Parts: sequence; structure tokens; C-alpha cells
Amino acid sequence: MPQIRQANASVLQNRSVMQWLLFFASVVAFLIVFGGFVRLTRSGLSIVEWNPISGAVPPLSHAAWEEEFAKYQLTPEFQQINSNMTLSEYQYIFWIEWIHRFIARMAGLIYAIPVFYFLFKKIIPWKNFGIYFLMGMLFIAQAFAGWIMVASGLVDRPAVSHFNLTIHLLLALTLLGLAWWTALGHKYGFQTAGKKAKWSSASKAALAYFILLVLQITYGGMTAGLKAGHVSSTWPLMFGKLIPLNLFNSFINIFEAPQTIVFIHRWFAFAVLIAAFFIYTKARQQNQLDEIQSGLRWLVAAVILQITLGVFTILSFVNIVIALLHQATAIGLFILGIYFIHRLRAVDAKEK
Repeated sequence: MPQIRQANASVLQNRSVMQWLLFFASVVAFLIVFGGFVRLTRSGLSIVEWNPISGAVPPLSHAAWEEEFAKYQLTPEFQQINSNMTLSEYQYIFWIEWIHRFIARMAGLIYAIPVFYFLFKKIIPWKNFGIYFLMGMLFIAQAFAGWIMVASGLVDRPAVSHFNLTIHLLLALTLLGLAWWTALGHKYGFQTAGKKAKWSSASKAALAYFILLVLQITYGGMTAGLKAGHVSSTWPLMFGKLIPLNLFNSFINIFEAPQTIVFIHRWFAFAVLIAAFFIYTKARQQNQLDEIQSGLRWLVAAVILQITLGVFTILSFVNIVIALLHQATAIGLFILGIYFIHRLRAVDAKEK
């Protein structure tokens, strides 16, 4: 019976599907980083309509550009911040946002065309289509969330809702994580249905790290949405103090106050570092595979790098290059977290 189950599990593995998922996940990861570039250049509100099909074609004449610019001139961002913007300056931010949306459209095709091909060829059996269908729904959901986010900055204030931005980010990360986890299944094998292995202490530590990281990224999203990184350009002190006054005088501050949110984001990173080091310690105690232990050492180093980039982002008053490297490293830590949960759980299953 175990041999039959193993054979059935191997049927689900496919190198072509794995390569497709890895490429799709890479495009999603790039989109997340490029979304950060859009935000940092204040380009996200430059296109005031969401036209998934007709919007794929940019303005092709001077009159068309004037029409787009006229729409932008009605927005709070233009009226309150960019009232002196010229047409050529508008074209710069328009192209950044248009490229962002164009890549998103390409990502949709990169998902849809292969998945239908694999279904048609029965490389992906219909009974196993659920997880791929969920990816498609997540892609659509984060696209809608992206437009809702943009729309929140077109009404009465020249900024998007930090909650909407964070939801958009988390949906994109969920899509990335699901594609990456499934790709790992195609590479290393899928767990047999109904087979539940006990969680080892190393696996539990990896899960705890991942939860803490997602919480840290959530606060990073809110920090970005509120532009809270500009609150203070000093570290470790804020406003001349290690713990500024009135940060937590109201519960709502942890969700709304820029100074409180960025303070949490600054220091919660060290909880992530402790969790990463704890996984490594547990893996050594359990004498895990050398490749896992070696990878966990790199994970600890990557968290230290991430914290360092975060500090330099603060000290540079949110330099765009450093800030994007900081964001890209966070995505790398997210991917590594999923990888180690997957590999450690595979070890758990073998030791059952």
C-alpha cells in the first residue's frame, strides 16, 4: 500500500508544471517590487480609470495625452500636490503605472494560457485543479484590490488607504506563496492525502517565523501606505527618544498612527531575527540535513541584511534604491520561510 501511494503521488509531479509555476511566481515577485517603485515615485494615481482591456493601449496622440492629463488634473493628488506638473512630467508617472498594469496583464496570461494547456493535456488532472483554480481567483482578487486601492486615493485625499494597500500586498504575497509551495510539491513530491505527520520543534519554529514575518510585512505595508518611513530619519532613536511619548496611548494607534506603526515595524524585525535563529538552533539539535542547516544559516544572514537595509532606509530618508532592496529582501525572506516549512514537514513525514 505505501508503494502504491508513493506511485500515485509521483504522478502528480511534473517538471513542466514546476517550471511554469516558478516563472509565474517570479513574475508576481517582480510585480510586488515594481509596485513599490510605483508607490515611491508617486505614480500609482496617474491613471484614474481601470480599463482591463482598452487600458492595455497607451495614449497614441497628443490629443489622447491631453485627455488623460485632464482626467488626472481633477484628482486630489494633482490639485493638492502636483498642481504645477507639466504634461511631460505627467507622462513620466503615467508610463510607470502603465508598465505596472501591463506586466500585471502579462502575468494573467502567464497564468491562464499554461493552466488551460495543462488541463487540456491532462497533465494537471481535473481532480487536482483546485489549487490552480485558487491561484486564478487570488490573481483576480488582488487585481480588484489594486483598483480599490487606487480608487481610495481619487476621492478626497491625495493618497491611497494604507489598509487597501496592505490587503493588495498580502493577496499578492499569498498568490506568490501558493505558486511557490505548489512548485516545491512538483519538485520534491506532494504529501499523501490523509497522511498527517507530527510537527517537529523545528517545523513549529519555521511556522512561527513565517507568522511573525507576515505580521512584520503587514506593518511594512501600512508603513508604506502612510509614508510613515518619513516620520523620522534617525535610528535607533525617534524624535530623540528610544521610545517616544504617546505611541500607545490609544489602541487605534497601532492601526492608524504613522509614528506608532513605523515604531512597531522598526523593532518587530528583531522578533523575526530571533525566530530565524531559533529555527536554526532547533534544526541543529535535531541533526537535520546539512542542506537545511546550511540554508538556515543563510536565512539568519538574510534577516540581518534585511534589518540593515531597513535602518539605511530610515537614515537615507527613504532612498528609493535602498527602499526597493529592503522590499525585495522581504520577499526573499517570505519565499525562504515557505521553503523551510515545506522541507522540514517533508522530513517530519519521513520520520513518522
